[in-house]
Amino acid sequence: MTPVDGLPWPARGHAMAVLLLGLALTVLDATLINVALPSIAADLGASPSQAVMVINAYQIAVVSLLLPLATLGDRVGYRRIYRIGLALFTVASVGCVLATSLDQLVAARALQGFGAAGVMSVASAQVRMIFPERRLARGLALVSMTVAATATAGPTVAAAILLVGPWQWLFLINVPIGLVALAGAMRALPASLKSDAPFDLPSALLSVLTFGLLFTGIDLIGHRKFQLSTALIIGAGLLIAVVFVRRQNRLALPLLPVDLLRIPLFALSIATSICSFSAQTIAFVSLPFLLQHGLGRTPVETGLLMTPWPLALMFSVPVAARLIGRYPAGMLGCIGLGGVALGLLALATLPADPHTFDIVWRVALCGLGFGFFQAPNNHTILTSAPPRRSGGASGMLGTARLTGQTIGATIAALGMGLLAGPGQTVMWIGAAIATLGALLSIARLRVPRPAA
Repeated sequence: MTPVDGLPWPARGHAMAVLLLGLALTVLDATLINVALPSIAADLGASPSQAVMVINAYQIAVVSLLLPLATLGDRVGYRRIYRIGLALFTVASVGCVLATSLDQLVAARALQGFGAAGVMSVASAQVRMIFPERRLARGLALVSMTVAATATAGPTVAAAILLVGPWQWLFLINVPIGLVALAGAMRALPASLKSDAPFDLPSALLSVLTFGLLFTGIDLIGHRKFQLSTALIIGAGLLIAVVFVRRQNRLALPLLPVDLLRIPLFALSIATSICSFSAQTIAFVSLPFLLQHGLGRTPVETGLLMTPWPLALMFSVPVAARLIGRYPAGMLGCIGLGGVALGLLALATLPADPHTFDIVWRVALCGLGFGFFQAPNNHTILTSAPPRRSGGASGMLGTARLTGQTIGATIAALGMGLLAGPGQTVMWIGAAIATLGALLSIARLRVPRPAA
């Protein structure tokens, strides 16, 4: 039976541990291989911009299925979607280990992304099943810290793994951890209320086509494939998007939450989130190439030099979570993204032969700002939506993150390809995007919260 107001302790702790373990595994996999991209490119005979496909294949697969699976979770239960997604992710990780060509690795990564979409699409919605309403902010802060910390801890974890094994081991670790998380999910996760409304299969197909085509086209641009086929793919995506949105406007409970996007606070928070993850991904894709190709550091040294980001983030997220409700999220978000912008500007002006400390404090500043932004923003996104639309809000939260990451990876690939540099110049673009996010965040101060 679904709990009325969360789970009692210690069942709440067990359920949250399982939820965060699976979520951390799927989020970590989006950034874990960044440090190894130069090695993967060399091993599989690919250029740096082609190697970015390994990242984008995963992200495109996730973003294409997030909204359909979030809505399906409202119908069949969040727990079921989470379990199936985690199982598929674990199996696909084996395919990544066995890949011997770039095409095989990209295909396995796409399958991984389909599984990860199941986990990510319902994660925040499940928090409302686990935590009582009075402690919801704490539960969402744990999710925010887990997502932010694991996303930025990828280089550190990768550095440790690459000390003892080849890049294939970055995927191999998913198998035992995934099996443990799946075993826990079979026992600990609570059931959820299920909607009686039928699943809108046509909307789901339109959503997959819209996001799949648009982000595939964006990915091709990132590889400098300015061809007629690229224009046709993007054009088809835009045409289907128009049909998709028009259909959603006619539905009482749309798959694409256009009803939520009409809430100004929700829409601004989503836009701010996209900017934050775009800026973060630009840094995390270009930094390994800057440190290894531009400054001559090893892959392990690169991972260690990027470690201050997650360490600083783990410090700032709990601080920001305690300030939720005391200060406006718009102000906290502006301060956080302002810190990210300053950190990226500092990286863009890095000396030609920097001391280790010159790199460390710049990376740490980015981490402090990013962590300070995430928890208040995610709390605002979920709580500005009605409780019955938790699945849609959770799906949009993940969609915003993956949209930002895909845009950021594309900008990084395009920038490094066109500018023919190791990535330092691209940091200027990341700083500009973070500044835009800070401005969008402060604009929320003039927007009232929706009535409960």
